[in-house]
Amino acid sequence: MQSVAPGLVDLVKNVDSRWYLHFLTCRPSLRNLATMRKESLLKIKGVGKKYAAVIASWQKEAHFSTDVDLVSSMIIEDAKRILALMEAIATIENEFEPLCEQSDLARTIGSIPGFGPISSAELAGEIDDLSRFPQDMSLALYLGMAPLDNSSGKKEGCKVAKSVNTRTKAAMMVAVAHHSWQVEESKRYYEKKRLEGKKHNQAIRSLGRHLVRVIWSLIKEKRFYEIREENERNILKMA
Repeated sequence: MQSVAPGLVDLVKNVDSRWYLHFLTCRPSLRNLATMRKESLLKIKGVGKKYAAVIASWQKEAHFSTDVDLVSSMIIEDAKRILALMEAIATIENEFEPLCEQSDLARTIGSIPGFGPISSAELAGEIDDLSRFPQDMSLALYLGMAPLDNSSGKKEGCKVAKSVNTRTKAAMMVAVAHHSWQVEESKRYYEKKRLEGKKHNQAIRSLGRHLVRVIWSLIKEKRFYEIREENERNILKMA
């Protein structure tokens, strides 16, 4: 979208923000967004005065590529599908919440920012009993957060252990990514790994490895997650 409407994608840090998606889909063409009045913007779900001002700043400099009319409908339809998917996920999460409340393990995991009801329920159900794992590394291997080194003299890489539970790995990848968006120290750690040359999934697994230690400690100590910047910083210095 950056090539079609420069600056439009820069209105938000995360393009899946609900207000932003509602804004993108409120008119039949992206061109129409540049001429919307403040009164109309304030009627868009989730926009409010803060984001109306952000949009107004963009409108002053708004310009579009020559093919914007050709691709507008595709971008808008994609945004509508994302909104529909988010609504479906929210419905499922609401159904999972009562189940999570019945599980001490799910509630413990769910106390970590980014770990929603679906991921927490999935992880709790598959982990079941922590005594199955002799140490946190065993749990990390099971959750797919501790890939084995597969480097050679010519290239570096890693391979996934055969003991990985693919369902829990998928749940962890989603939850850890959401966690990195919500916790500033974790976000900086992820960005540090990217600057070191790691790909997105590798950086997420690196952060995930630390969060497995957090999960292990929380379960062992029978407590919930608390955001304490100094503790978070110490955890993330361990790589």
